[in-house]
Amino acid sequence: MTTTMKGKQVFDMLKGELASAIVEVQDECLVVKPAKLTEVAGFIKHTQGLEFDYLSSATGIDYPDYFEVVYLFYSLEKNHRFTLRIRCADKADPVAPSLTCLWMGADLQEREIYDLLGIKFSGHPLLKRIFMWEGFEGHPLRKDFKNGF
Repeated sequence: MTTTMKGKQVFDMLKGELASAIVEVQDECLVVKPAKLTEVAGFIKHTQGLEFDYLSSATGIDYPDYFEVVYLFYSLEKNHRFTLRIRCADKADPVAPSLTCLWMGADLQEREIYDLLGIKFSGHPLLKRIFMWEGFEGHPLRKDFKNGF
């Protein structure tokens, strides 16, 4: 059975060096500053006791004032999971750091988020559309998307 590593537990491990990266601590996850995402993700992957070695999923959410990217990590060895989130405040040009440098499994998931929501991932090795064709205008999962009907 998988147990949940609480955001508070991870925060306690992060607060020494990376406390300034944390925006909000919630019961099941941490919200971190986008500029610090790669650093925090590297910490939770490589720190003994955490060792979140598997990025299960990444998804994007369109809120009225910002976009959010949500990551679900698992430690296969430790048998626990953890959720990390970032907020992209610039709705006109949302950008988040890519996690492909830490988990190659982020590749297609970040491309999907880019294609359907328009969030760009800086440092992604091949950020191009995956579902919609090149030249398609807009991003169909955005709340402001107009499909012509």
